[in-house]
Formats: sequence, C-alpha cells, structure tokens
Amino acid sequence: MASTPAPANPRWVNRPEGSTWGDFGPDDQLGRLNLIDANKVRQGVAEVREGRTFCLSLPLDYPGGNTLNPRRHPPRLRPTHQEGVPRWMFEVGRVDPDATDVINDDVAVIHLQYSTQWDSFAHVGSLFDANGDGRPEPVFYNGFRGGVELPREEGSGEAMRSGVKSLGVENFATHGIQGRGVLIDLRAHFGDDRTLVGYDKLQQVMKADGVVVEPGDMVLLHTGFATRLLEWGGDPDPVLVHTACAALDGRDPALLQWITDSGVAALIADNYAVEHHGGTKPAGRCATLPLHEHCLFKLGVPLGEIWYLGELAQWLRAHKRNRFLLTAPPLRLPGAVGSPVSAIATV
Repeated sequence: MASTPAPANPRWVNRPEGSTWGDFGPDDQLGRLNLIDANKVRQGVAEVREGRTFCLSLPLDYPGGNTLNPRRHPPRLRPTHQEGVPRWMFEVGRVDPDATDVINDDVAVIHLQYSTQWDSFAHVGSLFDANGDGRPEPVFYNGFRGGVELPREEGSGEAMRSGVKSLGVENFATHGIQGRGVLIDLRAHFGDDRTLVGYDKLQQVMKADGVVVEPGDMVLLHTGFATRLLEWGGDPDPVLVHTACAALDGRDPALLQWITDSGVAALIADNYAVEHHGGTKPAGRCATLPLHEHCLFKLGVPLGEIWYLGELAQWLRAHKRNRFLLTAPPLRLPGAVGSPVSAIATV
C-alpha cells in the first residue's frame, strides 16, 4: 500500500495514499462526519415537506440464525433477577406489602453488528507502515492503534479484549448523525439478481434518476436485500442470502475514486457489507474487503449495513424524489466497533 508524506503527527509519519488522515486534525476521530455541520443539517431539514417518517431498521432479530455470518447470532432477551427471582411479572407486593406495581425488567445479549448497524472506524484497519520503520503494523483510521486492555469478562474465558477505544462508535453518537440523505435505487434498475455495481453502472443509475450527491451527504443504496430477509421470515435461504441483489464492486478503482471525490460523509446499504463479499481475491497481499479499507481505514467514511430501505425507496420513486432528512445516531457505547441503529428518514 502506497504512502504519502503528511504533516508531523504523534502517531504516524506516513499516511496511506489518498487518505484523509490529518485533514481534520491530528486527533480526529470523526473523519468525513465532520462534513455534517450545521449547514448540512439545515439542508437535510429543508428536504422535509410532508412530515412523514420511515423506520430504516429491520427487527434486530433479523436476518435470523447465523447463516449470513457464522460469528454473529440473534439477540437473546432474559429477565433480570432479584435475590434469585426473575423480575418478570414481578409483583412488588412480594417485598412491599403496600405496593401494587407489577414489574418487567430484562437484559439483552446482543451482537452489535448482527442486524441494522453502523461500522465504526475501529471495525476495519490495515497493515500499514505508519511510523516509517519499514515494517507494516496494524493501524486504523488516522493512525490509531489497538491494544487497549479491558478487564476479563467474568465467565467469558477471555483474558483481555484488544480494541481501538479511541475510535469507538460513541464518537459518532456524540457528534450526532443527522443531515441530508440521498437514496440511489439500484433495485429499480437491476432487480434481485446479484449484480456487481462499479462506477459506470452507478453513474448510469444516478443519471437516469437525476441523483446528485454533494459533499457531506449520506448516500443510501437500495438493493432490495433487506426486503428479501423479511420475506424469508427469519430463516434465510442459505444460498440466496449470499448471492441475491446488487452490491458495490469494491475492486473497481473508479468507484473508490468516486467515493473520495464525491465528499460523501457516510455510505449505507440495505445489504450485507455494502460491497460484494466473498468474490475472487487478486493475487498478492491486499484487503479482502477493499471498500471497507477505503472508507473506514483511509477516508473515515462510516458504513451502514443491512438497513431497511424498501418502503422509503418505493415512496421516493413514486414522488420523484431521492433526498430526505436522515437521523441515525448509534448507541453511545464507549469502545464499541459497531452499533445497532434505528434510523429514521423524514420526507
């Protein structure tokens, strides 16, 4: 991976070619989200004409099972306990004779990137010689490194968790993710078959639908994949779940350059990984997820995955629109590399 000289920084002397490292300050942890400023929020608000809202999240127990990603499992809900008694349909009169309350109180065990989600910059880094010693080392956006030791979770069997706490998803939450969303409707042009969408195909769709993307916009790609997940009812087809619907071609250099040049602040899709996942990898050492590397590692562009865009896309097409107000904060969970999101589009 090529590097380019950059101003002195306490964490790095080289930065990846074409990256934004240092452009927003030596300690920046927001990347292109810095472009979502007060003016961009006002632009988003200006798109609200009807006052109608669309929920852009799937139920968080979808896609169902772990066929899509064997490491990730549906959330598990259970009651909390008090002195060994589940706090579920709990009559408080059992501990306070004069009380009439009946209490339910639960706890969730959740894989943060199982369903509708944000990827933070802590999710994907790369091997890169940031310190100039000639040896590539694990590095994340803006030269941040891992190695934060957290206490052993009781009963987990893990001695520590190595993370990149400086780039936790809570930074997105405190900045706020609210601004102008722009939807590109790939499904309307390519249907439900797997189509790799590079720069040329993307530009054809944008031209046909009159889509214009400006710096600081959040781009959403409707492929129809999340709609298929709902149709499968929590039991995804084990083949089609990996081969259905359009996906960006992360190995198209022209597409990656468009992401750089457009100034897009976030890239979101209703499919898994945004980019085509599991395709043929070129010879030699390179990223298995090149679009993730380009966006999360180099540019500081958050990625949203498995959002539900079907109803919004249908409404926008019927009304010949593609812009709206998008409100999509993640959980303010320090150190997390991803987060569920219950995004709302307002038109």
